[in-house]
Amino acid sequence: MSDRQALVLVPGLSCDRRVWQAQVAKLADIADISIGDTLKDDSIAAMATRVLDAAPQRFAIAGFSMGGYVAMEIWRRAPERVTRLALVDTNARADSEEQAALRRAAVATARARGFEHVLRGSLRQLVAPDCPEALFEEVVQMALRVGFGTYMDQQAAIIDRADSLETLGTVSVPTMVMVGAADALTPPRLAEEMVQAMPPAFSGVVYEVIANAGHMAPMEQPNAVNAAFRRWLMGV
Repeated sequence: MSDRQALVLVPGLSCDRRVWQAQVAKLADIADISIGDTLKDDSIAAMATRVLDAAPQRFAIAGFSMGGYVAMEIWRRAPERVTRLALVDTNARADSEEQAALRRAAVATARARGFEHVLRGSLRQLVAPDCPEALFEEVVQMALRVGFGTYMDQQAAIIDRADSLETLGTVSVPTMVMVGAADALTPPRLAEEMVQAMPPAFSGVVYEVIANAGHMAPMEQPNAVNAAFRRWLMGV
């Protein structure tokens, strides 16, 4: 019998499995990895249902950005199935009215001016200032593959998501909160807030700040991210 852990990796907004490519490649010796499907639904609840239906009976889960919202929804629904939890470049708060309005405006602008035009402007905010051009282009091409229709559905899902700060107060499995040091979208202060929302007596949370990374830490600094994942999965 394999001693590898079942691990479900959940992508973020306008992301496909490419966002987790380096983790799939380098953690296969200790994890039996599957990618959660977030490309077919327009609510976080429906995404969580789809991921749960496809997942093993017991599994570790890591959610990146929007995928973190899905992971927190899964914990809320089925904590008995989750063995470990990782929240990567994400946020436990629901959108404010201002944030929701900005999302709707981004969708309207993309419809009016073209999806790729908007992507190339907005995605620059998701990577560190010194991100190589080739890597930035991979981020753009990934979003284009996912497409404008899915982008609209996912933005609607994000706007309507539940606030999960109280949910984090129920966490009882080994948990990693990770953030890129230069993440401008979900900055370290929001990651620190998630850590502080864990139960006061809970000692099973680790906080990982990834140097020289923006919001796209799993792609920007794969070696550092993989090392942190390995520590989380192996409990060291």
